[in-house]
Amino acid sequence: MTQNVLLTGFEPFDKDPLNPSWEVARALDGWQPAAMDGACTVRAVQLPCVFGDAIARLEQAVAQWQPTLVICLGLAGGRTEITPERVAINVDDARIPDNAGRQPVDTAVHAGGPAAYFSTLPIKAMVRDMRAQGVPAAVSNTAGTFVCNHIFYALMHHLATGTGGVRGGFIHVPTLPELAALHPGMPSMALATQVRGLQVAIETALAHQTDVREVGGALH
Repeated sequence: MTQNVLLTGFEPFDKDPLNPSWEVARALDGWQPAAMDGACTVRAVQLPCVFGDAIARLEQAVAQWQPTLVICLGLAGGRTEITPERVAINVDDARIPDNAGRQPVDTAVHAGGPAAYFSTLPIKAMVRDMRAQGVPAAVSNTAGTFVCNHIFYALMHHLATGTGGVRGGFIHVPTLPELAALHPGMPSMALATQVRGLQVAIETALAHQTDVREVGGALH
């Protein structure tokens, strides 16, 4: 039976014509890691950049695909590396409105939920392996408080309160050159490099149930 890896990306937001997280995700839709010998397929799903609605779409996709692994992607403009996130916090505090005009301030993602959840992806092993393939990568210790953290926390809450031992987490990606051209001075990373990085990250996550213990690799 084929396993599914659910890979999500966001729709464009803040007047940008595209969102790198979705461009990466859709480029990998249907990809099968060679190491799995056809026994695993990536399923890409686009999420709305809207508080609440993104959670509903994610939970619908999890129910549809019954994945063994879930990785949500989001854009971190200004970063120069692919950055697996360590922790999601139970706070929505939007600096700008989302695509539906919602702008929660100092509110909980899930009322009564724990203060934070840690990723269950092998984030340090993923960074190590991406770097070994020439892809700039680092562990990040903050996913912010916008829709990226919102969906990261919601994912981990959903997995923690469900059944089946599904692992998951969140990865921020840099912007693309065509978007950087609209934002002078913003660093970027080519789509092909980002896609290769995510291929490596997915393969590592499938191969490692637990993370490595290594010093370094963090975003500063």
